Amino acid sequence: MMGKNDADAQLVREAADKLELESRYSMTKTFIQHGSVSVYAHCISVAEESVRIAKAMKLRVDTDSLVRGALLHDYFLYDWHDNPDGRHNVHGFTHPYTALRNAREDFTLTKKEQDIIVHHMFPLVPIPPMSREAWIVCMADKICAAKETIMMRKAQTA
Repeated sequence: MMGKNDADAQLVREAADKLELESRYSMTKTFIQHGSVSVYAHCISVAEESVRIAKAMKLRVDTDSLVRGALLHDYFLYDWHDNPDGRHNVHGFTHPYTALRNAREDFTLTKKEQDIIVHHMFPLVPIPPMSREAWIVCMADKICAAKETIMMRKAQTA
């Protein structure tokens, strides 16, 4: 029998599988986000964390937009570590706009999904999230990024 967390993980995996079938989403598996964590794995973690936050806080949310927006929040489709011309030095500030452009090319997005993608880097992106779902993903992204960065640092010192 599946527990609550298993059901949430299954919901996220099914949404990710659907994105892969409809687009370039599988490319996110080839790019590293933090340490040795792929963009794909990071986005899965952010989506799962977002669902956990919404449930823990007993918030009414559009779960489909929450999950889909979280899965697409880093849909920038390039290796930001490979930076021979210096254009990725501002990655933290610009990638939400690139992710939104790519997502719009491949999908029809709800207003909440667009809000999630473009505002997840607040306060680096100066306009704050406009929906509850976008605030949740913004928080979940920072939680997951911190965990991944700490894991990377632990691995380097081990």
